[in-house]
Amino acid sequence: MSQQSTLESAAENGSNGDTVTIMAIETSCDETSVSVVTASPAPDGSAVPFVLDVRSNVVSSQIDIHAAFGGVVPEVASRAHLEMMEAVTAQAMDEAGLTMGAEPPAVDAVAATCGPGLVGALLVGVSAAKGMALAWDVPYVGVNHMEGHLFATFLERPSIELPMVVLLVSGGHTMIVEVSAPGRYRYLGSTIDDAAGEAFDKVARYLGLGYPGGPLIDRLAREGDRKAIDFPRGLMDDSFDFSFSGMKTAVVNYVRRYPDVSNADVAASFQEAVVDVLVTKTIRAALSVGAKSVCLGGGVAANSRLRERFAEEAGEAGLESLIPDRSFCTDNAAMIAAAAHWRLAADGPSPLDGGADPSLLLPTT
Repeated sequence: MSQQSTLESAAENGSNGDTVTIMAIETSCDETSVSVVTASPAPDGSAVPFVLDVRSNVVSSQIDIHAAFGGVVPEVASRAHLEMMEAVTAQAMDEAGLTMGAEPPAVDAVAATCGPGLVGALLVGVSAAKGMALAWDVPYVGVNHMEGHLFATFLERPSIELPMVVLLVSGGHTMIVEVSAPGRYRYLGSTIDDAAGEAFDKVARYLGLGYPGGPLIDRLAREGDRKAIDFPRGLMDDSFDFSFSGMKTAVVNYVRRYPDVSNADVAASFQEAVVDVLVTKTIRAALSVGAKSVCLGGGVAANSRLRERFAEEAGEAGLESLIPDRSFCTDNAAMIAAAAHWRLAADGPSPLDGGADPSLLLPTT
């Protein structure tokens, strides 16, 4: 289905001419999120062919539920999604000014994250999206969670210069991706062991800080000296791959050897080591492929020191940089709606017999 035919179909369903409104659901891990986003044609020169208007983006976090376990419990996450889905959907519709049972349907399509993620959690969102699509007789669109993070860039700056290099860094993924155009991606590097967010969680747990580790280390690091301890920079070679397992082990060994060390200094020094590797490799990768811009994505992109260093070093390298608002860094349905707009225009609706894939890979060219 072409973009034009999608727009024509949307018009027939009652949308406003050349605009397309999509409701999206994100339940890949421990956030239940529903968003309503409307796209309209973009002016010439935009990286994507539409401008996105986020009319609502409701996120219900399960952090308090999982904190007692020190991490996300898949079965608990799935049940929490089931319990919150109706209320979160109703709030998103209300904030967007839409009526659930409107005729014609209030939205032109319903999308959901279909992978990667926790399979039970994914199935809750996919099933809810399919049910609404069937009830409203509108298309269903299954969206790759990682592609959603890439499209978070276009929510704030559709005119960003391409090609760009995106650092996707979260609790489950750490990778560098070249984006030459919407839908055209190339892996440049990824972690060979722990993701950066996973390493933050493990270090925070060892230091007795609690869960989730990333925000806690970020907060504590502001009280410490980032130069106090020279932790190793893992896999700091010419490749664009990452390794954080050894850095985590170095923290454990140091604290065992010096039990009276300040937790704040450990947090600040460890965070600086992780950020140093992430930023250095991303900027190097961008320059190697001739990218015009660099962008952050994923939950760890909310880290204050990473955001600071990323902007500074991108500027020094002569690269345009985009650091999305923190609300678009963590898992949210607005980014899924953004990717769904593109996928609906490029590929058409997803089949209703498609399921959830916990190991879904980002499509590359």
